[in-house]
Amino acid sequence: MDEVEVVVAHSERATLRVGDVFLKVDADQARIDVEVEAMSLAPVPTPEVLWRKPPVLAIAALPGTTLGRLGGPSTGSPAAWAAAGAAIRNLHEAPLPPLPGRAGRSVVALAAELDDECESLVTNGVLPTDLVTRNRQVAEAALRPWTPAFTHGDLQIAHVFVDGDEVTGIIDWSEAGQGDALYDLATFTLGHEEHLDDVIAGYGTDVDLDVIHAWWSLRSLLAVRWLIEHGFDPFAPGCEVDVLRARR
Repeated sequence: MDEVEVVVAHSERATLRVGDVFLKVDADQARIDVEVEAMSLAPVPTPEVLWRKPPVLAIAALPGTTLGRLGGPSTGSPAAWAAAGAAIRNLHEAPLPPLPGRAGRSVVALAAELDDECESLVTNGVLPTDLVTRNRQVAEAALRPWTPAFTHGDLQIAHVFVDGDEVTGIIDWSEAGQGDALYDLATFTLGHEEHLDDVIAGYGTDVDLDVIHAWWSLRSLLAVRWLIEHGFDPFAPGCEVDVLRARR
């Protein structure tokens, strides 16, 4: 019998791997609905849905390996990173899905959430005041009008699989929907700034680097407390706090 591997688990959801099958357990059926619909609409390779029995979604494993993970070494050739950029561009140019996604929160709501989070980080001594203040200033550039695109919404490098220089699939679509394309690009390159030029080359169009940097700061500021509360370590080398320190 295949062993059960816990890929990720916290109080909101869990993903297990049994052989060549991933089992996603999520009590929020709306999130699973979004994931299944987004995979059916996305013009990029996605996992095959094997079966669905709430609260479990079973999908097939993808060939190849991921390009790395936040806080770990990145893998893949420059061509592989460029291929990922091209796949992301294909997604962003696709017809819009029906719902707003994680990358589509309004500027007003996002600014209010960011201000509250920054105040909490400082008040509770989670991060130094100067570090929070500087990154809040950098994050301001992300709070601007944007043209809606088909976005993944949680495009971490651990969610993109490649085999050689070919993208074989993208997983974890529960945050997908209409949103800011640069949010996806920033999420994908978070903590791996050295590959940003390769990704942009594959993406094939001019990108506002100030906005990418802003999303790095904004996403990291919003993530730190949640990660701590759910058993993750944003202070680990190369992770969110190091991303914030790099903007000083």
